[in-house]
Amino acid sequence: MSKIAAFLSSLTDGNSPRRLLATLALWLVAFAGIRALMLPDEGRYVGVAWEMVTNGQWDVPRLDGLPFFHKPPLFYWLTALGLKLFGIHDWSARFASILAGVLTAGGLYLFARRHRSARVAAMASLILVTSPFFFAGSQYANLDMLVAGMISLTILSGANAVLRLEQGLPYRGALAATYALAGLGVLAKGLIGIVLPGGVLFFWLLWRRAWRPLVKTLWPVGLLAFALVALPWFFWMQHLYPGFYDYFFIYHHFQRFAETGFNNQRPLWFYVPILVVFALPWTIGLTRLFNRAYWQDAAQAPLRSLMAIWLIVIVGFFSLPSSKLVGYVLPALAPLAYLIADPFANWLEREPQRGRTRFLCLLGLASGACVTLVAVIAVAYTVSAKPLITPARPDFNAAADDVAMIDWYQYDLPFYLRARKPAWVVSRWSDPDIPKHDNWRKELFDAGKFDAAAGTAQLIEEAQFVERLCARQTGAIWVWGRPPSMEFALWLKDLPPAFSNARYALWRLTPDNIRTLPVCAGKPTGG
Repeated sequence: MSKIAAFLSSLTDGNSPRRLLATLALWLVAFAGIRALMLPDEGRYVGVAWEMVTNGQWDVPRLDGLPFFHKPPLFYWLTALGLKLFGIHDWSARFASILAGVLTAGGLYLFARRHRSARVAAMASLILVTSPFFFAGSQYANLDMLVAGMISLTILSGANAVLRLEQGLPYRGALAATYALAGLGVLAKGLIGIVLPGGVLFFWLLWRRAWRPLVKTLWPVGLLAFALVALPWFFWMQHLYPGFYDYFFIYHHFQRFAETGFNNQRPLWFYVPILVVFALPWTIGLTRLFNRAYWQDAAQAPLRSLMAIWLIVIVGFFSLPSSKLVGYVLPALAPLAYLIADPFANWLEREPQRGRTRFLCLLGLASGACVTLVAVIAVAYTVSAKPLITPARPDFNAAADDVAMIDWYQYDLPFYLRARKPAWVVSRWSDPDIPKHDNWRKELFDAGKFDAAAGTAQLIEEAQFVERLCARQTGAIWVWGRPPSMEFALWLKDLPPAFSNARYALWRLTPDNIRTLPVCAGKPTGG
């Protein structure tokens, strides 16, 4: 126990950067593979990356073989890279989020170490990674942590450029990095990748009346760097699919939020308790920020005002729309961690209280780590396809077999089955109400508009499915369904599934047993 305490104490001193950064990375990696992918987000986004790996086409994101333009490609590229480098595992499917978490914590450490102190830097990064909210985001394969990472790194790099400029040091390297990071932010989520960091830095400079840096940061070379990183992919997609700009920018950035079918309506104050509760136990330390003397320290005013404005802008921006998701506010965690660490580190440095304060620091780290682990390990997500697909995979022939999903798209099934062909999705695709609901059916329906041939091949009605089934000559057809709520292919309920549980069933239909099905009686058995 004493060795653990000594190790943690050495980390909080901040004098061993390599040890600290290695510990942060190991902490975020170590527990990323202990659970199956959660649905819908993890299954959806990893599924798109899986298709990049299997079809070798990394330019166009595809969901079930259909162009999927809800989000830009950076998350898919990083996830596909993780799968290629480290193999097909749950933890490598979360590579993009883990990487973003490590880079965010490391970036905060390096920034605070340069412009504040090693102790504050170490405390801020440790508080960040042991906050349950941040830890969970780094273990979750969706875009939220990557977007938060790009926004945070852009702000930190931009603030570093400004402070270097004010100190008379070379700053244009940091400024070029800021614009490039903003370009990556746009590739991660869209316009907020530049709007939010730009807004934070603008209001920070405005608050400080730093007019010269404000003018200097508007650098034509930086704008060129941003354009070279961010724009080529968007131009290429518009070239391939002429309706892309309208769908991605007009619909998904503006029009979609005004539709009545959009989900997750929340009150204006939603994110305040989210931040306070999900960052426990560390948010208890926020009480020290109510001390007026803390804000009157002129030497520390630039960094403290940056972090306060950063926190306010992020929370305020995402609080305005009525639709709110918890992960949207992840970019607020880095400044929150700094604002907790800064007075805490000052307290730690006071000699009369050092022993007691060090004990509280180590207790906070230990309790924060325990809370984060319990929160992640306690998640038992039963809607994953993994329990049924894992025993089925040895019998699956990726080259010859096909998959059909009955009135449901199981996002994680292709990944766990190692499928290399798009699935047939059987539903009522002629239903005029599909565009009115924000769900899996609308996602596939919209994607099918960009590739009519693929849409016709994958999105089929029950009659088409029966025709394909009865004409089968070689290879098995694996059928995924939810028997308690199936409205299509009801004749499947009379067949014993190959694998099933209380929620799902998986049938394996071969040409031999297909011929015995009553639904195929009198139908031709050849293509």
